[in-house]
Amino acid sequence: MAFLTKKAILPFFIIFSCLIAAQKPDSLYNKQEQEDIKYPQLQIKGLFQARYLVGMSKDVDVNGLHHSDHTGTDNNFMIKYMRVQMRAQISKRTEVVVLANLADFKNDPKSRVLENAYLKYTFNSKLAFTVGQFRPWFGLEETYPIDIIKSLDWSNQYTEFGKLGWTSFQIGLSATGQLNLGEIPFQYGVSVVNGNGKNQVNDNDNGKQYSTRLVFGLSEKYNLNFGLNGGIGEVFGKKIYAVGLDLSSVIKFDAKWSLDMQLEAKQATNHPLYFAADPEIRPQNPDEYLIRGAYFLPNVRYEINHRNLSAFELSCRYEYLDTNFRLNSNPRQTITPMFGLEFLKNYGARIQLGMQFDRYKYQMENTTQYNSNLFIIQVQSRF
Repeated sequence: MAFLTKKAILPFFIIFSCLIAAQKPDSLYNKQEQEDIKYPQLQIKGLFQARYLVGMSKDVDVNGLHHSDHTGTDNNFMIKYMRVQMRAQISKRTEVVVLANLADFKNDPKSRVLENAYLKYTFNSKLAFTVGQFRPWFGLEETYPIDIIKSLDWSNQYTEFGKLGWTSFQIGLSATGQLNLGEIPFQYGVSVVNGNGKNQVNDNDNGKQYSTRLVFGLSEKYNLNFGLNGGIGEVFGKKIYAVGLDLSSVIKFDAKWSLDMQLEAKQATNHPLYFAADPEIRPQNPDEYLIRGAYFLPNVRYEINHRNLSAFELSCRYEYLDTNFRLNSNPRQTITPMFGLEFLKNYGARIQLGMQFDRYKYQMENTTQYNSNLFIIQVQSRF
């Protein structure tokens, strides 16, 4: 309890400090505008995304699993996303958002289909509260949706930290806002979540996970932002932590050419791996089980603005991930070159072609820890 008493109170202190600062006249709305707008206002959006995958490595299927008996599927058509989102603005400050991925009905839908389900109340630009199921701010990838990603998919690091409860869709409460530190624009996010994933009936223990993200705008000309992420929590009576930092920048060479760069690194307690180990032989401290990852993603974009073609992009993401680097290190390195054609602005319609090269320090037969090469064609449409 001493751990929670001293450290868990920090996010709430930040939230309520911002709440006090936010109690000022709201300059975003004037009285006439309030009278003219009628509520509720409904907005419906969607995303369709499908792929064709071809495994280029012998005895490795399209999911990266090695088969020593020479079985496995080495090519596959699949629907990755069929998302439908409804946003209801029920007052000038309050909105309710629901997001479902209908493609997840192909799996067990019990804990998968519903993604976002939250209420957001905005005092002003300095403070907004979100409660429900949402993506808590913990890293750069949390700040944009899958449909405008510059590579094939989320990074391996993002996926693993979702399993740890720090990223992806979680149930809880958050506060976000934008401020200025002198001349430096500053964004923050503070979250308190159950930490056991989306669509869960109950938390699986009495512990919670507390995280904070701070983003500093260092250069408006180059859209250079620096992010700091930190989190603490308790799972089944054991203390856990997570830290991370990230850099992002967009350099516009002229009206047509631009370079988008993202760099991110994280480290955390791998508590699912710790609790999966035999209780009789595992150490007392879960921090003996640590995950560490980093990626760098440059993306070159050329604006064509032709009647039938808006732009093309070329990216190549390099990733490094080690899920247990202290006790049983087997780092995974992934290189994903991608070429994309955008047919409607803002990724309204695009086609991507690319490869995913996975390399492990040690290969293990009949597991996903095995070297593989994967060819991908992906199409998407936003509506």
